[in-house]
Amino acid sequence: MFGSKKETLHGRVDTLISDTARIVGDVGFSGGLHLDGKVTGNVASEPGNNSTLWISEKGQVEGNIDVPNVILNGVVRGDVSVREKLVLGPKASISGNVSYGVMEMAQGAQVAGRMMPLNQPVTVALQTAAIALKAVPGNFDGRRSAS
Repeated sequence: MFGSKKETLHGRVDTLISDTARIVGDVGFSGGLHLDGKVTGNVASEPGNNSTLWISEKGQVEGNIDVPNVILNGVVRGDVSVREKLVLGPKASISGNVSYGVMEMAQGAQVAGRMMPLNQPVTVALQTAAIALKAVPGNFDGRRSAS
């Protein structure tokens, strides 16, 4: 497991935080960070670095994230800023605002907050969000609309 580095589109895993680890405080890194444990604090990569953060379905962050690439299938309670690519897996959950360059979102992923694309003017982003909301069946108070 530790002898070989996990190669992906955005680099490799240089650091692993296991599911038994609990970190209280900010985490700074460069390269690739795979999080299976819990961080209570902000997670950020070094400026000018094309780093990637992987958060597994066991992983949790209670704080803000500022990393160029994020692959999330766990829980984040805080704002997420991803300058390049954000991938939300089916078990991803974000309670906070999300700004992103490009986003891929699987069915089942949840975001409770504002979603703001970095490469579009705000009016285009709001129009896109309004169109997406019209495509969602049911009302936001939990009742399904009559079909």
